[in-house]
Amino acid sequence: MERYVEPSGIKGQIKAPASKSMTQRSIAAALLADGQSIIHNPSYCDDSLAAMSIAVGLGARVEPKADELKINGSGVLKESKLNCGESGLAIRMFSPIAALYPAEITMVGANSLKKRPMFMIEEALNQLGVKCTSSNGFLPLTIQGPIVGGYCEIDGSVSSQLLTGLLMALPLAARDSEIKVNNLKSKPYIDMTIQILKSFGITVHNTGHNLFQIPGNQKYIPHNYTVEADWSGGAFLLVAGAVNGQITVQGLRTDSMQSDMAIISALGKAGAQMKISENQIEISKSDLKAFEFDATESPDLFPPLVALASYSDGVSTIKGVSRLMYKESDRATALKEEFGKMNVRIEIKDDLMSVTGGRPQGARVESHDDHRIAMAVAVASLGATGRVYIRDSQCVAKSYPGFFDDLRHLGALVHE
Repeated sequence: MERYVEPSGIKGQIKAPASKSMTQRSIAAALLADGQSIIHNPSYCDDSLAAMSIAVGLGARVEPKADELKINGSGVLKESKLNCGESGLAIRMFSPIAALYPAEITMVGANSLKKRPMFMIEEALNQLGVKCTSSNGFLPLTIQGPIVGGYCEIDGSVSSQLLTGLLMALPLAARDSEIKVNNLKSKPYIDMTIQILKSFGITVHNTGHNLFQIPGNQKYIPHNYTVEADWSGGAFLLVAGAVNGQITVQGLRTDSMQSDMAIISALGKAGAQMKISENQIEISKSDLKAFEFDATESPDLFPPLVALASYSDGVSTIKGVSRLMYKESDRATALKEEFGKMNVRIEIKDDLMSVTGGRPQGARVESHDDHRIAMAVAVASLGATGRVYIRDSQCVAKSYPGFFDDLRHLGALVHE
């Protein structure tokens, strides 16, 4: 679907979307608990729907309602083929969980997920007594459990999501386990995982984010869990306000463990006018200046940061380009190409991205089937010199299905 956004100011109040990261993790924990858990304020984005489908395949009974999700856990396998859609978290988190079952299970995915390397899952599970084979390092994955536990060494430089899956599965293994992690990135996401595990009665010992000890034979306790608002989606709304608005974003917790809360720091460095309170952030159009920001621990912030930098006077630099390689698109290249069409100059050298600010121009751009690229160019459209046409904009449903509706609610001129 092609939408176009006209230059338009935005104003009013909007509630930030629910966190898909927390929703997916809580679905996995509820699946592993014996009894009913209730997840309040769930995200029903495409990635969460994939997690729900996998949970059903692994034996859970799932009852979705508008503002809550009831899950009854069960250890009875229903499906031997599990589809992760395009969710990187789903494949990396549910593969170790699938290894808990004494049956052969095949993990598949769609579109961009087929292009992401899976060798790290294969290697880790093989170390833990699981027979796991990929298709030359890519999907499909065939997994034959049960996982027995023990010692495992993994590389955390590309993603922390496999570690999340291991931390979720290994408490139910027969043996105690120890995971050594080299060069772990996105540490806040692991803190989030451990926090959710604790709420479901699971103990994990973390030493310096490079050694994790997991006692075996634990039990997940059913739990009523409330999903926080999503700082990843909220970042686009906040940048939209700084670019051409006067808005209040509600629901974002300033005590959150989500790494993308760092957008507040970047906005501050850029000179955005903000008023931050316990449960809402007021932000308005500001004279923005160039900024420096390290997004190594929060790579999902690159797209909204580029939108912010495109309106910031001078050359902004964002560190952490190496973290963008295995996303829904080659995100660094996609950002350079699409913002280039809007006359925003982006240069990439080693791990740094430099963005020369000014005022984006109207253009016809591609989403690369990447939800964050689509949202970034939409935000950058709000103060552009003309209309910006966004091809395949429906991909925002992966994380934030209501994104364009929320922009319209705030007064943006969005047409489809």
